[in-house]
Amino acid sequence: MTEVTKRLVETTDGLELAVYEQGPSDAPTVVLVHGYPDNHSVWDGVAKVLAERFHVVAYDVRGTGESGVPDSTAGYRLAQLSADFKAVIDAVSPDAPVHVAAHDWGSIQTWESVTDPALGSRIATYVSISGPDLGMATTWLRERTHLGSTLRQLAHSWYVFAFQLPLLPEAMVRSGLLARFVGGGSRPTKDQVNGVELYRANFLGKLLRPEPRPTKVPVLVIAPRGDDYVTVPLQTEAPRAYASSLVTQVIEGGHWVVATEPELVAGEIVAFIEKEDR
Repeated sequence: MTEVTKRLVETTDGLELAVYEQGPSDAPTVVLVHGYPDNHSVWDGVAKVLAERFHVVAYDVRGTGESGVPDSTAGYRLAQLSADFKAVIDAVSPDAPVHVAAHDWGSIQTWESVTDPALGSRIATYVSISGPDLGMATTWLRERTHLGSTLRQLAHSWYVFAFQLPLLPEAMVRSGLLARFVGGGSRPTKDQVNGVELYRANFLGKLLRPEPRPTKVPVLVIAPRGDDYVTVPLQTEAPRAYASSLVTQVIEGGHWVVATEPELVAGEIVAFIEKEDR
């Protein structure tokens, strides 16, 4: 069994992130970024497979697991989350670009880094699962050529608007209602409550000013066919105008496919890395 080590990495605003590493330290680095309402452990199955040949890094994003908690909603803005990602890769792979795979909100926040010209050279490949870039997604939703797909996605995203309200989401978490509607029943209540701030800090701004950015980083979008929250058309079509090297792959599975089908997901990640390394 691969040994997992833990270190703490300080962020630009003074919080500490819990970072977990396994696999050969001299191998290429793969960074795994989790979403809401998870912590790094959602990647355990995938990490175990990848660690046979890669230096695998997963971390608790701010507000979850063993990482620090911001004292305001502003602490969850995408720019800060991208700064957190940079702090992690600076610590674990200062001299070489990293491969990245991200899920749900982890994917949303990592698009911010992938499309940042200052960070593009630090990322060798990017695998996005169930988490589109908010600017790309908003622009796609505004297009009039696929009204049916847009309406289906909005129906899937009802909770995003509920999360903008004061007190209600926190009450839903503590009562167990949120777990019934959007999953997360086994996740710590603290992580579920803190994570609501991700939605409050970022969604309204992106709805008003999408401002999607391009990227030259090779991108693989893995779209689970049975995802209850992010439709296949949104995942696969929204980035087409912005990712110059884009591959899309529709797979069987639900939203938490990273936990339920770790070997499948790990295989897709490895195949994409190998393809881009040729």
